Amino acid sequence: MIGLSRPHLNEIMMEITAMRKIRALIVEDSPVVQEHLRHILTSDPDIEVIAIAANGIEALEAVKQYCPDVITMDIHMPKMDGFEATKQIMQTMPTPIVIVSGSAQATEVAYTFRAVEAGALAVTLRPPGISHGLFETASRELIQLVKLMSEIRVVRRIPHMARPDSTPVQNMVKPSMPLMPIQAIVIGASTGGPTALLKLLSNLAADFPVPIIMVQHIAPGFVQGFAEWLSNTSHFPVGIANHNERPSPGHAYIAPDGYHIGLGPGPRIFLDNGPPEGGLRPSAGFLFRSAAKFMGAQAAGILLTGMGKDGAEELRLMRDSGAITFAQDQDSSIVYGMPAEAVRLDAAMHVLPPEHIAAMLNSLMKKEKGLSNEHPCK
Repeated sequence: MIGLSRPHLNEIMMEITAMRKIRALIVEDSPVVQEHLRHILTSDPDIEVIAIAANGIEALEAVKQYCPDVITMDIHMPKMDGFEATKQIMQTMPTPIVIVSGSAQATEVAYTFRAVEAGALAVTLRPPGISHGLFETASRELIQLVKLMSEIRVVRRIPHMARPDSTPVQNMVKPSMPLMPIQAIVIGASTGGPTALLKLLSNLAADFPVPIIMVQHIAPGFVQGFAEWLSNTSHFPVGIANHNERPSPGHAYIAPDGYHIGLGPGPRIFLDNGPPEGGLRPSAGFLFRSAAKFMGAQAAGILLTGMGKDGAEELRLMRDSGAITFAQDQDSSIVYGMPAEAVRLDAAMHVLPPEHIAAMLNSLMKKEKGLSNEHPCK
């Protein structure tokens, strides 16, 4: 490369970087499933499988030896399971991890999400066999997920910080009172959302007085297990919403598979199986748009970590309608995509980590309760 100028050197290095394949490590104890996943991933010219580990102990050694860009991780394995392997990898050699599960049963999914607590970025179902009608679609989705997750820079998880503290934090930012009493809170989240939602819900007061409606981008089949995990771990009741349901105070609701979720007058929840928005159903944008239209200043909107722009423009609509709005801050976000777009659009009145958002909501609810108890003549 002698005689090349620095711009030319930079161009060559960019080309070399662009040509480098994504280095994937498969962690799976079944030889049949190992080859199944290898076949799927290597069908894409941008991915190479650099190693296969049959259990968590082998995975730790493989990460040290090969430094993969991304890991697909099974949960149930001998010697060391996927949860413990994920926890140790994220504490010592942080690497993007995708949990590839063979079961969508709620109890299994709830256990699988423990790996998300430990630092895994995403959970998805293992694609079916080659003869299955959904093999091609599911394989493409897994490949796309692995590619996207490989681009995310993850950080070391400190052991004592792996689980959120359920004690509400003291919030340093004093919220201004909304124009009208808040009757519902709407939240949108994507990549990194499960842990952000866990921190937020865990820090809400035990007597939190309004319902919460949530959109979390998640693989089909995992909604029920996700709701059970989030409810059991945060100690905040989380359930699957029903159409035309009146949400209960102090409860959180998510959409069933294949439906948008919205908030109408009352407030009441409504479900919609219309076309995906930006390839997403449910869409945070759909939820926020409904809240802006029907709830106005009686709602609060929160946009958490996630890839893309879903919900950012609609959070601005909520702010314009008088709602109080929040976005997760960059330091606490796994992917600063959706909240960054909200900040760019000036859609968020407050930009905070999830536990501080919870503290501000607690403060707002306490102030509203205090005002409602005042004597009308005072």
